[in-house]
Parts: sequence; C-alpha cells; structure tokens
Amino acid sequence: MTEANLSSSESERGRRQVRVGTVTSDKMDKTVVVRVERTVTHRLYKSQMKRSSKFVAHDEANEAREGDVVQLVSTKPSSKRKRWRVQRIVKRAEG
Repeated sequence: MTEANLSSSESERGRRQVRVGTVTSDKMDKTVVVRVERTVTHRLYKSQMKRSSKFVAHDEANEAREGDVVQLVSTKPSSKRKRWRVQRIVKRAEG
C-alpha cells in the first residue's frame, strides 16, 4: 500500500460516530437519554417515514436539560447501556 492509502484508512478507522438528537430525560446523575430521529423510505409505498432511536449518553458536567438539542459521539462502553457521550449542546431548550 502507498503512504496515502495508509493514512486515509487510519483516519477512517479512528473516526467516531456522531449523532444529533433531543434530550428526553435528564433525571439521572451525569446521564441523559437522547432521542435521535431519522427518515426512511417505505419500500413499497415510497413515502417518507420518521423513525427514532433512544440513546443513553454520558454528560459529565450535567449541563444538558430536557428539550436541548445535543451532539453525541460514540465512546467505549461506560455501563450496561451507555455507549455515547455528549460532545456539545447545539441548541438550548426554549423556556
């Protein structure tokens, strides 16, 4: 392999997954539950449908509140269900 191919494969391997979603629960200590929505196309009818997933994420500073839009980044598992970390708060909840 050439040096250019080697460096591109290393950077691709080191890239972490990133998701953006809305905080639905902040009742736990240093933990938030985030709902991430995506749109998928129905295979038969070709219409757009909304699908959502819930992720449990680590929030070290307890900054995120319910309704905030946050950016998550994947990390090594810190507990049974926590595999994500809050990277930054994109938008604060109104009110």
